[in-house]
Amino acid sequence: MLAYVFWHRPAGDVERDDYEARLRAFHATLGVPSACFRLRLLPWRHADGYEDWYVVEDWAALGELNAAAVAPPRRAEHDATAARTAEGWGGVYALVHGEPVPPAAARWARAPEDGAEAVWRRQLVLGPAPEYCLGGGEPHGRVRVV
Repeated sequence: MLAYVFWHRPAGDVERDDYEARLRAFHATLGVPSACFRLRLLPWRHADGYEDWYVVEDWAALGELNAAAVAPPRRAEHDATAARTAEGWGGVYALVHGEPVPPAAARWARAPEDGAEAVWRRQLVLGPAPEYCLGGGEPHGRVRVV
């Protein structure tokens, strides 16, 4: 089992109630276990935000979720929320043990701890990169090494 975890922050001029209503509308259209949590502090940044969980069976199902998230009938809900999001970061985690559900409480650690109800291990991190990479034009300091 895999979980795509997406942390995000709304743009400064977006009302929290509106943002959360749009998140609820988007999550309601999905066919996978999912949840969204409002966080007082992001786990790795001194700022508030949100943490979305999307649980899927495997890598193929993650690809299907990726395509389905922006396909009708979800595209309108997805795009409405995305347009109000200022920043976003994601990661993919594999379930080591426990129930394959978004955890109501979560601690982020460098190693597993005894007593944890579930353990999810990082597989892939999707950091704070820009939305698109546009190829072509002048290299402007980009030198191929290999």
